[in-house]
Amino acid sequence: MIRNIKFSFLAAATILIAALFSLPAQAATTAQKLTVILDWFVNPDHAPLIVAKEKGFFAERGLDVELIAPADPNDPPKLVAAGKADLAVSYQPQLHIQVAEGLPLTRIATLVATPLNSLVVLEDGPVKSIADLKGRKIGYSVGGVEEALLKVMFAKYGLTLDDVSLVNVNFSLSPSLISGQVDAVIGAYRNFELNQMDIVGRPGRAFYIEEEGIPAYDELIVVANNARLKDPRLKAFIDGLEAGVEYLINHPDESWSLFIKRYPELNDELNKRAWRDTLSRFALRPGALDTRRYQRFEKFLIDGGILKKSYPVESYAIEVK
Repeated sequence: MIRNIKFSFLAAATILIAALFSLPAQAATTAQKLTVILDWFVNPDHAPLIVAKEKGFFAERGLDVELIAPADPNDPPKLVAAGKADLAVSYQPQLHIQVAEGLPLTRIATLVATPLNSLVVLEDGPVKSIADLKGRKIGYSVGGVEEALLKVMFAKYGLTLDDVSLVNVNFSLSPSLISGQVDAVIGAYRNFELNQMDIVGRPGRAFYIEEEGIPAYDELIVVANNARLKDPRLKAFIDGLEAGVEYLINHPDESWSLFIKRYPELNDELNKRAWRDTLSRFALRPGALDTRRYQRFEKFLIDGGILKKSYPVESYAIEVK
C-alpha cells in the first residue's frame, strides 16, 4: 500500500514537471513591458522593430514591446528624457543638439544607418537650385534639426535662414509642397516623400544633404534616458532588434506580409515602394557604434556654429553590454 502511494506521488510529480517544461517560455515568466515611441507614424522605416515584434523575437527575450506613434514628431525624445517612456526613435543630428541643451539622452541602437533626409522641391517648379529658395517658404516637421542643416546648406549659396520663411507643417511634408503652401520641404525622406509625389503625378526634385557638405550620419536611432542605461531590458531589446533585422534581410517578402498583416491600411503602392527603397539602409548590427561618425558630425555642427563645444561620445552614444 505504501509502495503504491509512493509510486502515485512520483508519477504525479513527473507529469507535473513535464507539463511545466512543455509550457512556452513566455508563459513561464511574465514578459516585461517596454514602450518605444516612434519618430513618426508607422511606416517601412520601422520594419526591423515591427518584424521583431511580430515574429516574437522580443517576446522570446522576455519583452512585451509596445510601439507608439507620437501625436507630435518633436515629442518622443522629450518623453524619454522626462521618464515618461522607455525608448524613443529619434535622429542623430537631433541627439547632438538635445544633449547640448541638457536632455539626459543616450543613443543605444541604430535603425537606419544612412541619411534619408533631403530638401525637396517640385520637379517642374521654379526652384532649380538651392540659391533659388531666397524669399521662399520652407516647410519642416522637427524643430532644431532641420534649421541646423539648412543653415549649413545655405552657406554654400550665400543664403542664411533670414532669407527664407520656415513653416512647421508637422506630418504634412509633401502635401504642403504639392498644395503650394510652401516652396520646399526639409526633412523629406527620399524613400517616402519622393515616391508619394511621383504616385500622385507631382514628382519632386531632391537635394541630398550629404551632397551639400553635410557629413553622413545615422538617420534613425533609438535613445534611452541616461538614468536607465543599466536596465537589462535594453540588451534584450537590442538582441531582439538584431534578430528582426536578420530576418527582414533574409526574408523581405515574408517580412512585408507580416507588416501589412499587422497594419493592413498600409498595403498600398507608396509603402511597397518605400519598403523596397529602405531595405538596403537598415543597420545590420543595430547595437554597434561608429564612434568616429559621431565625432565627425559633432565637429561639423561645431564648425557651423550650431554647437558651442564638444562632448565625449560615450556621454551620449554607447554600445550596451
